[in-house]
Amino acid sequence: MSDLSSPSASHDAFFALHHGLPRQGPGSDATTRRLLALAGPLPARPRVLDLGCGPGRSALLLAAEAGAEVTAADTHEPFLDELRAAAAARGLTGSVHPVRADMAAPPFPDGSFDLVWAESSVFVLGFDRALAAWRRLLAPGGTLVLTECVWTTGDPAPEARAFWDTHYPLRTAAELSAAAVGAGYHVLGSFTQPDGDWDEYYRPLAAHADAADTSVPGMAEAVAGARAEIALRRAHGGDYGYAGLVLRPADPRWPTRAERPADHAAVRELTAAAFGSPAEAELVDALRADPDAWLPGLSVVAEAPDGTVAAHALITRCRVDGVPAAALAPVSVAPAHQRSGAGLAVVRAALDAARLAGERLVLVLGHPEYYPRFGFVRASAYGIRPGFEVPDEAMMALVLDGSGPVPSGRIAYPGAFGV
Repeated sequence: MSDLSSPSASHDAFFALHHGLPRQGPGSDATTRRLLALAGPLPARPRVLDLGCGPGRSALLLAAEAGAEVTAADTHEPFLDELRAAAAARGLTGSVHPVRADMAAPPFPDGSFDLVWAESSVFVLGFDRALAAWRRLLAPGGTLVLTECVWTTGDPAPEARAFWDTHYPLRTAAELSAAAVGAGYHVLGSFTQPDGDWDEYYRPLAAHADAADTSVPGMAEAVAGARAEIALRRAHGGDYGYAGLVLRPADPRWPTRAERPADHAAVRELTAAAFGSPAEAELVDALRADPDAWLPGLSVVAEAPDGTVAAHALITRCRVDGVPAAALAPVSVAPAHQRSGAGLAVVRAALDAARLAGERLVLVLGHPEYYPRFGFVRASAYGIRPGFEVPDEAMMALVLDGSGPVPSGRIAYPGAFGV
């Protein structure tokens, strides 16, 4: 009987049960593609590190569809063997490089990768620890992509709470975003994965459990654990889910923060200098004085090395067909600091602040070659339009929280905009 409960028997049975599964956690090719899109433009042959790759479904897609050079790391050699066979079958042996490595201490030089990828594996290390440990691996402008189990309600059922508190305490996606920002990252995008992502994991796992030989030491316990987890999801799947997060380290050259009263004069001077006239500076002052427009904490500055204000981004309240939304405008960079990254830093920080404040939708009227780098797309794609004539490509929208429908209709700006 001692063999049945030994750690080695349990370990071997768990992995035996999971061998041959297409995935080792909730996910789908569609979710991998969505995460890849949120990561934004990549080099022609991006260097990707897939940590906790398992049998490598994501690694194979990234190599085939993004033209990536993928280093796929896992500690379980049989998973890596599965990946080698799959890569060979798809003609991807030259692009996918399985490596046995510990995700807690990846044996790779600093700045080695354009993307560090971890679908359904970050729980092995823990979200906060992973953010700290993996940052050094990213090249300048590199992106961290991961998925993590989260609460999707503020009041989960006691059974769900008890299970997850015992196995792996969960947070909400908003709490993870806040932790990422606190750890020095910008959130390029986040979303809750569809229920079908769970089916892609649990259906094959349930079939393995039904076919398993429970006389094998440890297998009865492994099967019981898998079935309990599947049953919990069936009963309480509305309480938790998986979320995808796409993160990029903040530029250390341009620290950002919410504006302070002492900054008002500097922001006024900066804005007038950036636009070459006082009109935009007067707009900021008028918005600051309008309690229906002003959103506390969403007037953000970037500091130059000497502590002066180098850039400013403002997000205020607007409405779409009566539904609250947010407007990004104006964005100003001191002439001496333009084209230096200060504008990118302050806009990303303002969008982070809006996300953490619970804003769902941000609109901007701006340069169509600049704002898409933050994830903005044509507002008309959502049926959103301004009440005045502008080029369609210049009116853009960014959905920060896609958990509900995006409002459509006419934009109503604060009176200070004069439109």
